[in-house]
Amino acid sequence: MTNVIAFWLGAILATAIVADATLNDASAVFFLARKFLDLVEWVAFWR
Repeated sequence: MTNVIAFWLGAILATAIVADATLNDASAVFFLARKFLDLVEWVAFWR
């Protein structure tokens, strides 16, 4: 991955997070965070 691609992916991700925070009260970010924590818990179970 080049630096240009990494920059654009980061910019798109940051824009999506800011848009979600302003338009949706960050509900999508919290949903993804909860699902990620569930995944971490599930993976830790199989350890």
